[in-house]
Amino acid sequence: LPRYKTCGGGIIGPSRDALPPGFELPLKDRVPDARRGAGAASGPGAACETGTATGGLLAAEIERPRVGPMRDIAATIQPEQDDLVRAPLSASLCVQGAPGTGKTAVGLHRAAYLLYTHPRRVQRGGLLILGPNRAFLAYVSEVLPALGERDVRQTTVDEEVARTVGHEPRAEDTDAAAAVKHDARMAAVLHRALYARVAPPAGELAVPDGAYRWRVPADELAALVAEVRAEAPPYLVGRERLRSRVVRALRARAERRAGPVGAAWERRAGRSRPVAALLDACWPRATPEQVLAEVLADPRDPVLTGAERAAIRWARPPRSYRSARWTAADLVLLDELAAALERPAGYGHIVVDEAQDLSPMQCRAVARRTAASGSLTVLGDLAQGTAPWAARDWREQLAHLGRPDARVTALTAGYRVPGAVVELANRLLAALPVDVPPARSVRRDGEVTVRAVDVLEAAVVDAVRAALAREGSVGVVVADAAYGRTREVLAAAGVPAGHPGEVAADAPRVTVVPAGLAKGLEYDHVILAEPAAVAGGDPRGLSRLYVALTRAVSRLDVLHAWPLPPELRAE
Repeated sequence: LPRYKTCGGGIIGPSRDALPPGFELPLKDRVPDARRGAGAASGPGAACETGTATGGLLAAEIERPRVGPMRDIAATIQPEQDDLVRAPLSASLCVQGAPGTGKTAVGLHRAAYLLYTHPRRVQRGGLLILGPNRAFLAYVSEVLPALGERDVRQTTVDEEVARTVGHEPRAEDTDAAAAVKHDARMAAVLHRALYARVAPPAGELAVPDGAYRWRVPADELAALVAEVRAEAPPYLVGRERLRSRVVRALRARAERRAGPVGAAWERRAGRSRPVAALLDACWPRATPEQVLAEVLADPRDPVLTGAERAAIRWARPPRSYRSARWTAADLVLLDELAAALERPAGYGHIVVDEAQDLSPMQCRAVARRTAASGSLTVLGDLAQGTAPWAARDWREQLAHLGRPDARVTALTAGYRVPGAVVELANRLLAALPVDVPPARSVRRDGEVTVRAVDVLEAAVVDAVRAALAREGSVGVVVADAAYGRTREVLAAAGVPAGHPGEVAADAPRVTVVPAGLAKGLEYDHVILAEPAAVAGGDPRGLSRLYVALTRAVSRLDVLHAWPLPPELRAE
């Protein structure tokens, strides 16, 4: 990867002195003449505000048709984004970014920058990219390879957890059960359930050694158990630590009577049946599956209410924890227990996108994967929080992520979403339960149409055909429940439609997108069908609608047969 260099207007890209002789930068990486300024731009650039941070080059990059995966966007990095990209490796950052402000660009370029600037330190621990879903990861998958970085793991939190615990989700929780399992209190519930196994000995320890029998009284053994327990090591480390101290007590008795003993004697004593029996009684072996199965079969922890205990209790406990069918939330709990048993190794740096939608327990899973000297780049937008447990405050979320003092920076200048789209979407902000600055767009272009229609399905087909007459990608965003039906309607009309995240060269220009998967995606032309159905009337519905409205790069058609949500109506 060529050396990074700050260029005029904040654009970053390879510096010329790092390039081979005779190599010419592609147009997108050339530095615009700062003396011209954005005001001298013509064509697409004329739609941007004046100023050194924007201009013809930036506008041309932003307004190029969105076909295929997300591109290398080095040419559109702006000064305020560049400062975040180049932050020290040791610094953990949180970027609160309104739609289209480039927070994903910041995270991906920061990953490439750190890998290039600190190759040994970062590669030694590894670098992990965590996205919200597979569709998003497919869309951004080519950015890092285009920047010269191919050996970076890109996955979701749920997939990373499933890989670690060795299970796939094979069951589904009720909404009530999922809410309890993702609550931060479950960490304490699981910890207490695990360490409830630790108990003082029932009697003395007697270990035969030839003609002698070395004895350790019960009160001394109880003190050793309490001592190790107070040190709070990982559970399996504690078991071995207790073994070591019991052997030390036996050795002291043997040496007082017969002189020094060797390492072989200590190994025999540690593996003796009486010591093994003591450990099994005082600090028994455990597996994450065994502990979680016991909790879910009969939850008793008083930190949970009666209703919460009933919500997570298995209706029909399996015959054995080995045959249990785990849910996605269960896998996060298994991951918590696995870390309590034995501390895992961490990554040198983690970039986590759409972090506002992580539950407290998912945040803890991310935090465990950060090495002691590692750092995080946290990207998200509180206004786009659509999960039932979505964060409403970054400080609280960063505490769950193990970085309560991380620097929080707000990006409000939007480069992707046109001003007309931003103006419409901003109407929803006052009704959202978060405090974020409104987005503003540097682009004064964009087409927005809001139309009441009699027959929604026919109107969607007509809108798609009209959009296909113009250049670029087309995203049809619908309520999740309408996804299958909308695909059927378009297929019957002879309009091929792809799936979210489909980036093959021969993929259809039209993609039907359930609103629940729209986050992070972008299309030249977005047709939003039935905003009231997307909002859905649930507490996070307006946030989901806010996401859906802000996927358009050039044009937005809003079609509705039902009345618009009150928050979206013009005053």
